[in-house]
Amino acid sequence: MISSVSRLFTPLAVAVLSLALSACAGEGGRAFQDGRTGAPVTAAPPPVMPQARGPFVAAANPLAVEAGMKILREGGSAVDAAVAVQAVLGLVEPQSSGLGGGAFMMVFDAATGEVTSYDGREIAPAAATPELFYENGQPLNFMDAVLSGRSTGAPGVVAMLGQAQGEHGALPWSALFGDAERLARDGFVVSPRLAGMIAQPRGQARSRWANAYFTGADGRRLVAGDVLKNPAYARTVAELAAGGPEVFQRGRIADEIAATVAEGPRPGALTTTDIAAYEPIERGALCRPYRVYVVCVPPPPSSGVAILQLLAMAERTPAIDGGPDDAEAWVAFAQLQRLMYADRDRYVGDPAFVGVPVQGLLDEDYVAGRASLSAGLTGAAQAGTPPGGVFAGPDATREPAGTSHFVVVDAAGNAVSMTTTVESIFGSGRMAAGFFLNNQLTDFSFEPLRADGQPAANAVAAGKRPRSSMSPVIILDQHGRLVGALGSPGGSSILAYNAKALIAVLDWGLPMQTAFDLPNLVAKGDGFGADTERFSPVLREGMAADGIVIRPNASENSGLHGGVWRRGATGWRWDGGADDRREGVVRTGP
Repeated sequence: MISSVSRLFTPLAVAVLSLALSACAGEGGRAFQDGRTGAPVTAAPPPVMPQARGPFVAAANPLAVEAGMKILREGGSAVDAAVAVQAVLGLVEPQSSGLGGGAFMMVFDAATGEVTSYDGREIAPAAATPELFYENGQPLNFMDAVLSGRSTGAPGVVAMLGQAQGEHGALPWSALFGDAERLARDGFVVSPRLAGMIAQPRGQARSRWANAYFTGADGRRLVAGDVLKNPAYARTVAELAAGGPEVFQRGRIADEIAATVAEGPRPGALTTTDIAAYEPIERGALCRPYRVYVVCVPPPPSSGVAILQLLAMAERTPAIDGGPDDAEAWVAFAQLQRLMYADRDRYVGDPAFVGVPVQGLLDEDYVAGRASLSAGLTGAAQAGTPPGGVFAGPDATREPAGTSHFVVVDAAGNAVSMTTTVESIFGSGRMAAGFFLNNQLTDFSFEPLRADGQPAANAVAAGKRPRSSMSPVIILDQHGRLVGALGSPGGSSILAYNAKALIAVLDWGLPMQTAFDLPNLVAKGDGFGADTERFSPVLREGMAADGIVIRPNASENSGLHGGVWRRGATGWRWDGGADDRREGVVRTGP
């Protein structure tokens, strides 16, 4: 019966899920253990719940949402719509994602009940070395590295979408780029958020490529309300539509990418051979029971395992039950994050290069031991020693802003939850074929070794995928039926944002929009970043009394999007949410 919940293509994922969803309780349902008491809990027979069906799209820009809804109205699948959404997002929200970046996608197949993931993470070129970001024997300044050609890995999102659409698509690939081509050719209105990014006084927004793109014919910098045309992007998506995803990796587009990367300052080593050799990976799904649900995320190099670990610790932390108005619940959430991040930073990397102890990080005894430490934490948590863990050195990895998330459900009940990125705002600031190129390789640790010589799990290596915090989520009930999907951008804070939303919806029973609008609290190391203005004075005082003194969040803010299938006053429907910190919307129905 495991295969009815998740299709798994790696021995590691098979073993992990086998532990998570091990037994069947006769014909009544699947057996689980209570996270706190260890007592067996048997799922009741499936209640009378209609299958969760779309159309449903939640994304960070209304134009992208409409592109997805249009494909769904034409009979397209969730993955078909995802291709259209990404194509438009890369045009109208280029600060966050694009064809020159990478992504992780979770897919729920309604016909089989299977869940799988697609890894479209960028890859370091064949010439990359652990000292990629060294100069004169010292690590480069971070922004110098971002703006260099060295920061760009072989893009993966187009190849990943091509693989997923080939397996789950209903419409021809050629039918999925119409809105993107039209908007690029005829122009779209610059949104306030994009205008704010264009106005940045330094960094990628002021690269020579960005200056040329964001300056009008009158010599004036574009502002909100201006119309922006991108004929180079229109040409690129037209070629993709006509020639298929392989057009991206061979020919004009790849040539332009490699040529741009090779320009100074600090040219990179990415070649057309690297781009042509890129292959996405279908990795299966990493699923664990949580309360009366099953939460599924991508396996490493995604950091989804960290979210599952935090949820497992939360089941063993009664203070979490206090709800959003209880300071003790927020304190407990912060302390669990500290433990989660310590383990994530120590152990998670590309499984083709390092042994990631996924089973150990989710081992019941290990999780219980880690959860027991939370109440006594007075500073930064130290990484534990999970079963099977190789104690790699803590690394020097930074994850800046530049990511988006969207969710799609089609009329048949198939679902996509996808987090997509160019890494930083406008990626490396370099453009080719009408889109920005990623700076994803700066997601590696700049320092491959600790002072004592221990290796960093996330060190640079040729052909390696950098660790990612992107962790798109699909939620099932105990019977393997689709319940919901969500995710967020946010750099390393993605893990905190997704975990907050899951606890708020699944534990506290909040509507999805209310859950997304809750204050963000990110606890990593010895600091506490937060939406300080969203916490009431009473909550701030209560947290401070327990040593949690919050300061404004310095990382990329959340952009949560998603939905949960719930019964309301008028029947079963999608309860959707679009983070009010971004410009997204939710659409459902005709």
